[in-house]
Amino acid sequence: MTPIFTVTHPERLSPSGQLSKREAVRAVIVDGTDLLMLYTRRYDDYSFPGGGVSEGEDNEACLLRELQEETGAATVMVKRYLGYVDEMRPDRRDSPNTMLMRSHFYECAVERTLGKSSPEDYEVANGMVAVWVDGRAALEHNEAVLGSKPQNMGLSIYRETQMLRYVLSQQ
Repeated sequence: MTPIFTVTHPERLSPSGQLSKREAVRAVIVDGTDLLMLYTRRYDDYSFPGGGVSEGEDNEACLLRELQEETGAATVMVKRYLGYVDEMRPDRRDSPNTMLMRSHFYECAVERTLGKSSPEDYEVANGMVAVWVDGRAALEHNEAVLGSKPQNMGLSIYRETQMLRYVLSQQ
């Protein structure tokens, strides 16, 4: 396992409370200058598709399931493991506890035309949709959201924006 970087949410520069841990998988899918991202209307940001690994679930099996659910990608090729990002963040909003989220990133390939997704109820409520977007445009957008710090800003945008920088620096 290769660490890519660590993100510390501004509210957890000094971790507090109890520490919980969560494992997640995320896909980096590139087609030319475009990335397959999730746009979330509620937070007005772009993120990499993926999600939490259930106990006993294999990382790659979780990744395939999440990609189908969130993007509708029917044919997925996991090309290689890129590494992981550790993130120290509030366990939940307004909680004194800290979560260590470890996100494992994989380079994947999918067909450009996506099928029907089957998002979870909270993803529908948040207005999450899969989109092909120019990587630099996604980065500029997320940086603008971080710069304005709206009340509705999510927590994952710190990780996602830094990962966008990393991915774009590797191209």
